[in-house]
Amino acid sequence: MNPGRTYTLTDNRGDASRYYRIVREQVERLLQIVPGETELRDRIRAASGWKGLWRKFYRRERYFRKALEDLDRALSPYLCGVDDHLRSLSLADRFDPTLRTSRERYVLSMLEIDLTNRINRESFLSAPWRMALIAHCLRDFRADCRSRRQDIEEQCTGCDPGCYVNMGSEFLNRNRIKPCISVSMDHHTLFAKLKDDHPGLGVLGIACVPELVAGMRLCEAMGIPVVGVPLDANRCSRWLGECLETTFSLEELERLVKTVPGA
Repeated sequence: MNPGRTYTLTDNRGDASRYYRIVREQVERLLQIVPGETELRDRIRAASGWKGLWRKFYRRERYFRKALEDLDRALSPYLCGVDDHLRSLSLADRFDPTLRTSRERYVLSMLEIDLTNRINRESFLSAPWRMALIAHCLRDFRADCRSRRQDIEEQCTGCDPGCYVNMGSEFLNRNRIKPCISVSMDHHTLFAKLKDDHPGLGVLGIACVPELVAGMRLCEAMGIPVVGVPLDANRCSRWLGECLETTFSLEELERLVKTVPGA
């Protein structure tokens, strides 16, 4: 399978387990420096908010800066396409905050996703009504997708057993999480309506790293417990000009939904 435009989490066998292991190990190291998952996540968010801030701010905190530099080195094999992508951006594309995501922000976003999952997982699992918003680019573009528009976004009809939307939807349904294919760009309106209809709403997102972080922040700002799994690579038309098949880690989804918190 082709690599992603800016990042690829899997090895040559399509296995992302090493990536997730590295992120969790590095988060544990950072938690030895900054006590508390919420405090660490807030500082990661602050560092990703302004260009170059993590260099300037953490220069005064040598041990934390060293840990972040170690994380950057550890994750470098998964971020091979970022620099070339940024150099290729047109002037118009440089105004798109997702397309212009820097290498530093990718690193910090990967940390933030793991920390947000740790912070929100129990609240999400105990939510009375849970749904998953799955990136539309996970559909198998070799087949004629027969998803149907229903009350919430599009729903998978199970037409292709090898499609990751189908495989993920089957697992989510078994665990009483309503799977939906994301086709709307106005997620604020969507989540506001869902929250009105289901006051005990919990959301699970499956999307590329920059979009997942943005969606998780939006949900938290709206008081919705949210967790998420990043796509293994960003291969949709927004990045490549055409949609290529992509994947996500079913093992990570299962670990997030089924195992004991903290495992």
